[in-house]
Amino acid sequence: MCGRTACSLGADNLRRACAYRDRRGRRRQPEWIRAEGYRPSYNKGPQSSGPVLLSRRHLQQDADSSERVLMDMRWGLVPSWFKKDDPSKMQFNTSNCRSDTMLKKSSYKGALLKGKRCVVLADGFYEWQQCSGGKQPYFIYFPQSKDAMAEGKEGDEEWRGWRLLTMAGIFDCWEPPSGGEMLYTYTIITVDASKDVSFIHHRQVRAGKGAAGRMPAILDGDEAIRKWLDFAEVPTQEAVKLIQPTENIVFHPVSTFVNSVRNNAPECLAPIELGAKKEVKATPSSKVMLGWLKNSQEGSPQKKENDLPRWTSQFIHSPSPKKSSADILQQWLGKEGEPAAKKHKA
Repeated sequence: MCGRTACSLGADNLRRACAYRDRRGRRRQPEWIRAEGYRPSYNKGPQSSGPVLLSRRHLQQDADSSERVLMDMRWGLVPSWFKKDDPSKMQFNTSNCRSDTMLKKSSYKGALLKGKRCVVLADGFYEWQQCSGGKQPYFIYFPQSKDAMAEGKEGDEEWRGWRLLTMAGIFDCWEPPSGGEMLYTYTIITVDASKDVSFIHHRQVRAGKGAAGRMPAILDGDEAIRKWLDFAEVPTQEAVKLIQPTENIVFHPVSTFVNSVRNNAPECLAPIELGAKKEVKATPSSKVMLGWLKNSQEGSPQKKENDLPRWTSQFIHSPSPKKSSADILQQWLGKEGEPAAKKHKA
């Protein structure tokens, strides 16, 4: 499953990182819709809000279906048919949606068949491995190029900063029965865990049944993203073929500091060395992570709880104001940086 993510880029850099080419080959950046609601976070859990990509045609019927927009949505899908006034009264968890049942369950089937497909954006996601001494968290993300910069440079034709993880999702729009602001929500589609991270998700077989771990359905590359988002050109039955496990990911262990969703600081995803009291000397590949952690912290505007609709404020976890500076991170990591990200080897 996917129960915790990080998305720490500010609104402007997030837009730059999602640049794409339209049907005519022109390079474009998706327009933000309701950007004021977006809040960067190193530790994002279900029922908080997060950034997603979707086709503009969902919002404007005469728009080109290949045109993309960015929107801040709440994590945890509320079906449009939900009849109660308060989404918290839902009796089931919709933060994740299994790929093998998404066309069967009423919570997702209707939205999916209507083309309500989105791409959930994140720096990466967290998973916990069951160990003898408790649970060890890991941060999982796309491999980063060695020359990647923390934020890229303003004016660069292409984004050269952190490559965002792009996860397949389904969204829906719910209107309170008594009237009020429309609520956009999403769920992350999950698939069987890939071989590279299966050791993290390993579970014991109980009652003769295997309980294979799950991971987000990751869309690797702009062509996959285009097909998933362009619901007018790519029908549902074709789009779902994109939902497959991927091996193109790397990971590293992180501190149990991330265990509490209240902790929102760079320490959440900083690499650690298991079994060591101190972090080991940095390698070239791990310097990408350290540079990104130090320099990618833009202003993170905090939207006050009073500014949120009454039926969403109770779901938002306020990030901790402490331990959020790059200086604290550098001191915590040590002057030499951190160990490299790696893939698991059998």
